[in-house]
Amino acid sequence: MTFAATVLTLYPEMFPGPLGVSLAGRARDEGKWSLETVQMRDFAIDKHRTVDDTPAGGGAGMVLRADVLAAAIDYARTAHPDAPVIAMTPRGKPLTQARVRELAAGHGVTILCGRFEGFDERIFAGRQVEEVSIGDIVLSGGEPAALMLLDACIRLLPGVMGAPSSGSEESFENGLLEYPHYTRPQEWEGRAIPEVLRSGDHAKIAAWRKSQSEIDTRLRRPDLWERHEGARVLPASGARREKKD
Repeated sequence: MTFAATVLTLYPEMFPGPLGVSLAGRARDEGKWSLETVQMRDFAIDKHRTVDDTPAGGGAGMVLRADVLAAAIDYARTAHPDAPVIAMTPRGKPLTQARVRELAAGHGVTILCGRFEGFDERIFAGRQVEEVSIGDIVLSGGEPAALMLLDACIRLLPGVMGAPSSGSEESFENGLLEYPHYTRPQEWEGRAIPEVLRSGDHAKIAAWRKSQSEIDTRLRRPDLWERHEGARVLPASGARREKKD
């Protein structure tokens, strides 16, 4: 199954960009994923190919029109009806590795790239568009965020990464940050590779890596650690047990 990526954008020339090289580029050449860019201006209804208008109620900037967006989404869904439509917007739900894995396991994704002041709010309910954010930052448009989302998905596709374990032994896969890595030389500027990693004892190495993941997560991302600890105390059913009187 080929993972089909469709990007609805005002700047199709920005793609594939970095996705045309390295792992993603090679995977595309091998047919593991495909990319189609759709110029949203092609769905404008006037001779000037207008895609935006002034905000209702006044204010600065311009807003992408719902009718133009809907026509572009309908076109994309004709070709890939099973692909979720995702709008890249700072107002969206934060993107997680778990959601990336869900997307990578599917048939593909259609990504809506915003510009100006954003989207007419009616498009989200009118076309069942999922709002996704890559972080608490504001970009000039959704295209860089779309590239990031696609890169995260593509590297998880079967056969894209060399080692089968590469996608599982990483930050966020088990709710923790990844453990630190080392390689040759054994000593550099007075700093040596930890002795346990040179011991050849795989059980001790695994225990050390788990411990380092926990320490780094507690210190660097207390929000992740809190969620990780909360998940660990839940019963198998996923629901907290009620206290009995």
